[in-house]
Parts: sequence; C-alpha cells; structure tokens
Amino acid sequence: MTPRRAPSAELRAESLREQIDEANYRYYALDDPQITDAEYDALFRELLELENAHPELRTADSPTQRVGAVASQRFAPFEHARPMLSLANAISPGELRAFEERARKVAGGVVAYVCELKIDGLAIALDYRDGSLARGGTRGDGRVGEDVTANLRTVKTIPLRLRPSTAPGPVAAFLEARGEVYLRKSDFARLNEAREREGLPVFANPRNAASGGVRQLDPALTAARRLSFFAYQLATEQTIGSQWKALQRLKALGFPVNPNIARTESFDDVLAYCAYWEQRRDSLDYEIDGVVVKVDDFALQERLGVVAHDPRWAIAFKFKPREARTKLLDIVVSVGRTGTLNPNAVLQPVQIGGVTVKSATLHNIDYIESNDIRKGDVVVVTRAGDVIPRVVGPVIAERTGKERRFRMPGRCPVCGADVDHPPGEAMSRCTNAACPAQVFERVRHFASRGAMDIEGLGDVMAQQLTELGLVRDIADVYKLDAQSLGHVPRTGPKSVENLLRNIERSKGRGLGRLLYGLGIRFVGTQTAQILAGDFGALDAIEQASEDELQRSEGIGPEVAGSVALFFKQRGNREMLERLERAGVAVTAPKRERAPAGKLAGKTFVLTGTLPTLTRDEATGLIVAAGGKVTGSVSKKTDYVVAGDDPGSKLTKAQRLGITVLDENGLHDLI
Repeated sequence: MTPRRAPSAELRAESLREQIDEANYRYYALDDPQITDAEYDALFRELLELENAHPELRTADSPTQRVGAVASQRFAPFEHARPMLSLANAISPGELRAFEERARKVAGGVVAYVCELKIDGLAIALDYRDGSLARGGTRGDGRVGEDVTANLRTVKTIPLRLRPSTAPGPVAAFLEARGEVYLRKSDFARLNEAREREGLPVFANPRNAASGGVRQLDPALTAARRLSFFAYQLATEQTIGSQWKALQRLKALGFPVNPNIARTESFDDVLAYCAYWEQRRDSLDYEIDGVVVKVDDFALQERLGVVAHDPRWAIAFKFKPREARTKLLDIVVSVGRTGTLNPNAVLQPVQIGGVTVKSATLHNIDYIESNDIRKGDVVVVTRAGDVIPRVVGPVIAERTGKERRFRMPGRCPVCGADVDHPPGEAMSRCTNAACPAQVFERVRHFASRGAMDIEGLGDVMAQQLTELGLVRDIADVYKLDAQSLGHVPRTGPKSVENLLRNIERSKGRGLGRLLYGLGIRFVGTQTAQILAGDFGALDAIEQASEDELQRSEGIGPEVAGSVALFFKQRGNREMLERLERAGVAVTAPKRERAPAGKLAGKTFVLTGTLPTLTRDEATGLIVAAGGKVTGSVSKKTDYVVAGDDPGSKLTKAQRLGITVLDENGLHDLI
C-alpha cells in the first residue's frame, strides 16, 4: 500500500528541488557556493527520503535523478563512454554497517574492501589512445561533461604518455582513467599569497581554486595554479578483476595513485581506517572530506549493481563538516608584525568539526569588497587544519537590509599613525616605524645583514629585547648598555660585550644601509643606495617632494609616495632624530646624477626566479641603465623579465601584449 502523502510533502519536495538546483548552479557554474557541503547533503538526503516514501513525487528533472551539474556551454561537450556515477553518503558508522550488511548478504560471506581517501577536488576522466592522452573532461552530469583537454595537459602529474614498459601485459588501444584534480595546501597558500601581492581577491578554499583552474579558457592560467592529480579508477580493462589490482595497474602505467589506500577483509578495519584519517586529515598536504569504501571484487560489484545513479558497491563516508553558517557580529582590525592591517570577523559562536569558532580571518579589504561581506551578514565559515577559520562569503538570501558595509580605518588602531593603501595593493599598512604592534619585526630587519648588520641581534635576541620592553623602537637599540642587557635571559658578560661592540660598529654603516634598515615600504637595498647617493643626507630626503624623489633613477610614484608618507609621520621623525643624536651616520657621499642610459624612460617588471641574477641584481642593472622597475604589470609597462615560476604577472603581460624577456634578453637589451 502506498504511504499516504501529507498535503505539505509535494510543496516541500518542490522547495528542496529549487534549493538544490540553486546550490548546484552556484557551485558548478559560478564557482560561488552559498551553502556548506553539510547543508547541501542534508537537503539532498531529505529530498531523497521524501521521494522514496512518496515515489509519485519523483520527477525526471529532480536533482536525485542526475549525478552532477549540466556542463557549461563555454567548453565543447565531453561524452563519457560509461557514466561517471555519484556515491551515496554515510555520515555515521551505523550507516557504513548497513552498507556492509547489504554487500555481505549478496556475497554470501566475507567481503574484501578497498579504502581510499576522498580528495576534495574536481572529478575528471582521461581518455588514452595508443598510449597517448587524447582528451580529458569533467564529470558534468555524469553523462556529458566539459572538454578541458588543453587545460588538463598543463597538470604535470597527469601523464601525457603511458608507461607500458613498467606495466605487465599489453596496453589497450583505448584506455580511460578517472581521478581527482586537486590543489595542494602548500600550493594553495602560495597562490593566495601571490594574489594578495597582485591585489587580486584570494580564493576561498583549495577545491574552488582547483575547479576554477581546470575550467579556465586560457590554459596558461590553469598552469599557473600548479594543480595535482590522483587516479582512482580504471574505467576500461574490467577483466583485471578487482579495484586493488586496478589501482596497481594505474600506478604501473605511470598514474599517481594516493599512497594511503588500503585493502581489508575486516569491516572493523574499514571503520578504523575512517576514524584514523578523520583524526589525521590535517597532516596531509591536500584536503580530504571523507573516505570512499569500495567492494574490491569486480564480479561482486556487478551483482550488487546500481540504484538510480548510486553504485551499491561503493559508499562515501563523510567526515564531520568543517564549514558552518553563523552571524557576522562585527569586523575588527588588528595590526601584524610588518604593519599590515588585518580585518577579522567577530562571529556568533558556532561549532565546526568539534571546535567552537568565535572569530575568523577576512584577509584584506579587497577580499571583503569582492565578496560583498557586510557586518550583520549570515556567513559561511570554514576551518581547515590549524589555520585560523576563514569567512568564505555571505548568504545573500538571508539578508534583512540592516547589514552595514565595512570601511578600513584611515589611521592605525594601535598607534594612530596614517595608514598607507597604495592603489592596486591588497594590503593596508601602518606607516609608523615605532608602532608597538610591529616593533619586533622592525628591530629584526634593522639588525639584519643587508641593513645595519648587528651580529648577535638576531630573531631570538630581538624578541627578548622587545618583550622585556628594553627596545620600543629601533632607536632604542643604541640606548642598550651592559646593565640593561644583564636582564636578558641566557646572556653572559662576553656575549653582552660582543653585542655592544657590534651595535657601536653599526653606527658607521652609512645612509644607504640605514634607509634600507628603516623598513620603508618599497625601499629595497638598491633603492636605498640610489636615494642616499642622489640626496646625500637624511634631512634632504625628508624635505624632498614626491616629484623631486621621482627624479632619481628607478623611483616611481609608488616608491616616492611611500617614502614621503614615512617621513610625514611625527613618530618616525622623532625616532630618526634620536638615531642621529646616538651617532648613527645619516649622510653619504653625494654623486653626480648619471646621464640617461639605454633604458631611459622604460618601465620593467620582474617575475619568477632568474638563472643567475637575484631580484636586486637585476633591478640594479636596469636602474644603472636608466630604466625603472615597478611591482605590478600595467599598460605603462614596457618589458616583463620572467624567470622560473613567473606567476600571474606573466599571464597579464601576455594578455596586454607586453614584450617578455628572459635573463639573456635583458642582457642583450642593455
């Protein structure tokens, strides 16, 4: 007898379908998810249970009747030879046990399983003909995906040719392998750091960055993401007999296979494997969100079959969610050790993966604005590894109209000095060299070898001096004496004597080294030496206008503006006066300005690692020849000098049609 349908069941099913379709559209088409994975799974499970209880509610276009999302029309279609199935989810050991009981009942005895980590990335299929990669595509709706062959060819861990010499048996004329494209945590951090330097919005998580990387229209942009790949299925060669043998075959053919796979004939060992990796997921350099458990024997897989689009021979055990929705109560600004102003979210406390989260990072003002995050929003928060929780973005549908936009303060919240936020830069910075929030980093840099070169005043000593209050800004270094240093732990008379002697010697390093040691934004060793030689005295630099500063070789508007802003701060001027009273040299021999060189009027940008030249050495060559070096690519850039791992600057230069040189090309030009 068909269960009687409640009047609201049909309306609820329709509501669930709309919510799931919207979530799929935002996730797959826009790369802009608005709900967490756990919330999506809960909606999907509720709809599935409702349709199972009332089969007449099941429609042909229901999300439960398809595997993924409709492929984007930006790419050619990729038709799968065999459907790429989705997996049913288990969220408790009890549901895993129910899966095992069904498999054991069909098998009539003990079942062997293969356990694989569920990589948080993008599922793809790779077709090889006569041993060479012919095409590759995304899963799409399971039947038709997107042809992204050119992009997948840039993923270095995807073999372009198979290795039949290392694999037993002949390689078929046609072979299909499936797996996951993902972004390692270390590469994700590097990618976001580069985007922050470029003033671009950072990515919310490695999964979105990987998915977006595969679906770029320009393969060069995919290559810049440095994506990785793990193979987990051999869709052809079914005569191989088992999943475990298929994984070994994939490995022998040259595919990367996750090293943490396991085969077991005890389901207790399956449960132990799941528990082990849920506890140790943060030890990996890639994100996982669960474990995939597969029946090993292919013949038994055939007998178990498929229900709807879910194979009954495999299941995904989902770890506790590390995303949640909560209220953004406020945005407060902290000051980092290098003077960066860091906006942080004050959250209504929420549990994420067993941890109570009350605050999260918001990166910078560009991230807040590009994601339209406002005070009072309901936001999606994620927590991964030991990293501070991060706000992914707002839930627009939850807005009431009372939310308020955030504005970065114009003055440092710690010391009240002016804040510098150059156009195109992602970060705002405090301009006060004596700001209490950044004194350690300032002192450490001031004493470094490229600056005042004070041997004995390294990281540990700098931290001790600042924590004890003996040094509150860099000028206090020259007030230290044997009595004050006697309060520093683990220092003896000899080490104190050596440190004081080195501090005294540093007074004569010269104006160029002093300027670099001040840590002025954009002023590196070369720029510091140019300013010292052109102006000859600290007072002259302090009194120079931005236009006068730009008359020096290699000094553009950004550098001139940063230097002028530094000397504008009263605290900085007072600190410099104390340095001069302490006997620190604040002058340099003034040189004649060099005539215009071969590169006069030309603007260069450096990116990547050059074979023999350091960044400073390359800058020095360009400046000596009359050119200017800036930090970002624009239409005004004449040349980009690119080395290894060039990043997005090279891509932008190619898009703008700017001439790109290697190191040899730079030498030839000079």
